[in-house]
Amino acid sequence: MGPLPFLAYSCSKAKVYEGHPIDWVSTHRYHHQFCDSDKDPHSPLEGFWFSHMNWMFDTNTITQRVGEPNNVGDLEKQPFYQFLKNTYIWHPVALAAALYAMGGFPFIVWGMGVRIVWVYHITWLVNSACHVWGNQAWNTGDLSKNNWWVAALAFGEGWHNNHHAFEFSARHGLEWWQFDMTWYVVRLLQAIGLATEVKLPSEAQKQRMALTSD
Repeated sequence: MGPLPFLAYSCSKAKVYEGHPIDWVSTHRYHHQFCDSDKDPHSPLEGFWFSHMNWMFDTNTITQRVGEPNNVGDLEKQPFYQFLKNTYIWHPVALAAALYAMGGFPFIVWGMGVRIVWVYHITWLVNSACHVWGNQAWNTGDLSKNNWWVAALAFGEGWHNNHHAFEFSARHGLEWWQFDMTWYVVRLLQAIGLATEVKLPSEAQKQRMALTSD
């Protein structure tokens, strides 16, 4: 993925109060490393609501499980991500001020309150619902599931077993019928030269990870 799309993605995460990308990437990497174990930052083994949202309010437990973040040295070296780490709290404040200037309090309600709550819960459903309900196509050794209705809400992120099988893949909806709006955006960015080195799983990799073989 080229730098511009990821920079835009990082800014969008900051604007919905989902934290800065260094922290977010660290947690995500630990989740893949210790998925559905006692070291998983948001394991569904501790209950649906823990994996959905309660883990975010239990930072001491996360630190006890995986220690201080030490898996994001690649991002910590980059000035842009350090800038977001130091300023991310102010990005939505600036957006709220702009919305209020354009439309007053109703714009704040819909542009900040409703939008943020909606995005939060869709994001959290990937961590919770996609480790509880759905089906598995790949031998990932964890509880990750492909969940069609989360995929519809999250623009493709619900094909979570696919993601755990091939975490490097820019495409989550690997089958033609698996709706993945995010992948369509990546393809568009690739077509106009803004996304490069886009990675997809090979047929050999799929065969190795498949639960059943022909």
